[in-house]
Amino acid sequence: MESVARSLFELGMPWWEFVLRAVAVYVVVLLMVRLTGKRTVGQFTPFDLLVVVLLGTAVQNSLIGEDTSLLGGLILAATLLGLNWSVGKLSARSRRFDQVVEGKPVILLRHGELFRDELARQSLSEHDFAIARRSAGYARLGEIELAVLETSGEITFIGRKP
Repeated sequence: MESVARSLFELGMPWWEFVLRAVAVYVVVLLMVRLTGKRTVGQFTPFDLLVVVLLGTAVQNSLIGEDTSLLGGLILAATLLGLNWSVGKLSARSRRFDQVVEGKPVILLRHGELFRDELARQSLSEHDFAIARRSAGYARLGEIELAVLETSGEITFIGRKP
């Protein structure tokens, strides 16, 4: 019984190393995700989901090292949740920080003209755009005044007035 309790709560490295590892992995993964595009969870393809699962597996050892204790996992979880909360608070208070973390909305279409080069820069195919357009109730590009890729990854459409 004593060895079980020891294995649950005895850390394999100092507590601050868990925090340091969590901060480093969080910041680097946040930057990588931010640089790779804007998709919401609802827009994930099976390939996107696979990347998320594999990403979690890939960074696991960077976070935990050789430690498998319950306490180590709880320190990591608390640190990651604290970082996420802090980023949310900072984003709400600082527009500049929010733009760094979330990015800026991007115009994909104006006056019925589709900006294909912007679609490519945002890693969005014309097929994906067409699906979003049809889902919003627009059969043709000419029906749309403005289409914006929001920071959430959602595409907002504003129709032309008759």
